Amino acid sequence: MSDKSAVPAGPDVLARLADAIASRKGGDPSESYTAKLLTRGIEKCAQKLGEEAVETVIAAAARDKTGAVSESADVLYHLLVLWAALDIDPAEVYGELARREGISGIAEKAGRKNS
Repeated sequence: MSDKSAVPAGPDVLARLADAIASRKGGDPSESYTAKLLTRGIEKCAQKLGEEAVETVIAAAARDKTGAVSESADVLYHLLVLWAALDIDPAEVYGELARREGISGIAEKAGRKNS
């Protein structure tokens, strides 16, 4: 499907992105930015996520909605890359979110071992 406007936007885009990232793991770093990030290691993947998170915060603080949307997309991409670097299946994170669903944030945090 070459027409990107025909690709449905919605939560499934994260699953498609995670699959694309997984398919590039072990790929040629000269042909794929994702493969390049993954070959540079977990620390570099984490650093890139942090940079994108800061850029998102800056855009939000400036009340730049367009910038915040763009930077948020970068955060999600780099988060998925970091998960791939750590061999975390997105389903593990979704399962943790489901476990916390319906629990007060205050109560959930108080129940953590390292709170």
